[in-house]
Amino acid sequence: MSISPIAAMFDRISPKYDALNHLLSLNIDKVWRRKTAKAVAKSQPKAILDLATGTADLALALAKWNPQAHIIGMDISEKMLDIGKAKVSQRKMESQIELCLGDAAALPFGDNSFDAVTVAFGVRNFEDLDKGLSEISRVLKPGGQAVILEFSMPERFPVKQLYRFYFKRLLPFIGKIVSKDKGAYTYLPASVEKFPKPEAFSASLASFGLGKCQTKRLTMGIATLYVAEKE
Repeated sequence: MSISPIAAMFDRISPKYDALNHLLSLNIDKVWRRKTAKAVAKSQPKAILDLATGTADLALALAKWNPQAHIIGMDISEKMLDIGKAKVSQRKMESQIELCLGDAAALPFGDNSFDAVTVAFGVRNFEDLDKGLSEISRVLKPGGQAVILEFSMPERFPVKQLYRFYFKRLLPFIGKIVSKDKGAYTYLPASVEKFPKPEAFSASLASFGLGKCQTKRLTMGIATLYVAEKE
């Protein structure tokens, strides 16, 4: 069975993915995930679906802040999941966290199955964003929350100019040297620039029944946290 180009790219960079994330963000990505897990914890969910779970960093943070919850992490990259499974096993959390291969555009779960659905730095990689958001809404219980953490572009001077230089010049160069993958860290800034701005993405969420969206800009607008509720 053939895999998508996005899945193949993440398979290739999986051995260096965690180290590069922490290096390129100066470890701020850990703070962002903690804020996401704490936002989820406010509603005390019992069942959480973590899409684009990758190497399970958010799933592990969710488990810490939501000890009452069973967490299913899903990703399209088998090799990223292999690393995530090793982390979960090392922390002896197999009873709380289950990782599986799957596509956000065709979730193998019934309607109204989860109290919360999370995505960290993965929603912009959905091959069909509308289908992915539709599926998130479908599997959420009424009143359940979609909690999405995604990169965004700062808008204020001089952060905007400095960040664009770093994001488009330095980050791809460092990513290429460390990961040995020419395309992956060129893809990253391109995918962020293509992704809708926070106001537009909030409107997209609302169009799929994910309303009352609260947005929080993090670290001068480098990332944005979205918390929306299924109507």
